[in-house]
Amino acid sequence: MTDPAWIGLRQLLVERYDDFRKRLTRRLGSAELARETLHETWLHLHRAAPTGTIASPPSYLLRIAFNIATDRGRKQSRLARRTEVMAVLDMADDAPSAERELAARQEISELEAALEELTPRRRMILLASRVEEATLQEIAQRLGVSQRLVEIELKHALDHCAERLQRQVVRRFGPKPRETSIN
Repeated sequence: MTDPAWIGLRQLLVERYDDFRKRLTRRLGSAELARETLHETWLHLHRAAPTGTIASPPSYLLRIAFNIATDRGRKQSRLARRTEVMAVLDMADDAPSAERELAARQEISELEAALEELTPRRRMILLASRVEEATLQEIAQRLGVSQRLVEIELKHALDHCAERLQRQVVRRFGPKPRETSIN
């Protein structure tokens, strides 16, 4: 598009401003947003490099305005999510109480003791799975055993640690255990 054609688009925006504003207000649901979008469209026409030929200048201007409104909505959505995250982080307790710190240290000591009680293979499987986040297949290849054996050993290791820490195991793989009924 040549520079005179770009000037023609600016002139068309000025001449049909009220029509564009009404159409955008209906489409966007806000007269204020429509006005702001048309203002940004005007600015876009001053800083964008013209390219190609435009078949329908009014449709082209509305498309620019809709795209600007869509981009603006996405940006505000991202800002809202960022604000929500920051609010949650502000709620976090930066300095745990002495009691909580003591309980956490004791729990770490109990976990270390439970890990020491495991066989070397079970300890290695548990740490590789949970700390290194290695897949069961990767662990099986490292040890030269079947993936099923790794699953069984990991289950035993988790059960052992849960028992020592008086916790329930959260299963991340495999079927749920069957409930047994007493008749």
